Amino acid sequence: MSDSFPRIITLLRTERKLTQKEAAELLDVSQALLSHYEHGRRECGLDFLCKAADLYGVSCDYLLGRTADRNGAQITVDDIPEPDTNNADKRSRGSAVPVLNKKLIANTLNILFDLLQKCDCRDLTSEASAYIMIAVYKVFRLVYLSNPKNSRSFFSVPDDLARGMTTAALEITESRIAALAAGKNIEDMVGLDSSVAPELSDETLKRAYPLFASSLLNLMRNAEQHIGVKR
Repeated sequence: MSDSFPRIITLLRTERKLTQKEAAELLDVSQALLSHYEHGRRECGLDFLCKAADLYGVSCDYLLGRTADRNGAQITVDDIPEPDTNNADKRSRGSAVPVLNKKLIANTLNILFDLLQKCDCRDLTSEASAYIMIAVYKVFRLVYLSNPKNSRSFFSVPDDLARGMTTAALEITESRIAALAAGKNIEDMVGLDSSVAPELSDETLKRAYPLFASSLLNLMRNAEQHIGVKR
């Protein structure tokens, strides 16, 4: 049974605002057995898996953690919407700062991933992507958990381990990025060939990315100011 299964069935139950006793009755099992399933102490059979899928209106693949889509669809690149396709995302929530920062970050990421593609180093791109995803995960988790009513079972990593584990993961990933960018082969990963690394400056960035370069330069300045460095 998937390690994600206990977390997912707990999340679905709390989303439906069902007590363990109520859910157990609907699933035709004892509360004690459901508790074992939700804590990962016992593995369920196919019959329970199907009943849980029917009760919560999700696919068995979702319950098993095989897909992030509740209907069981496997997401592809073409399925991912483009940024800013939702008009609600474009509205300023009382301040222009969130909208500005979002644009600076999105435009800078366009440049970063284009440069990574030109570097043609799969492992470097993978580690850079992982670093960004973990950083976003950390911030989203803090925002999500700011409301105590939100179910903590949304996340697999326990609260008391989350900060340390994510910080450690960022440090390890950053070290891998540094080594790969320096052309070193580490673990089973191949480093960047320095001959294809792009030569960069303010001018080359402005020429290559006339629409986005100003966003990158402003993001660099704002980040360094936040760090505490004044230009």
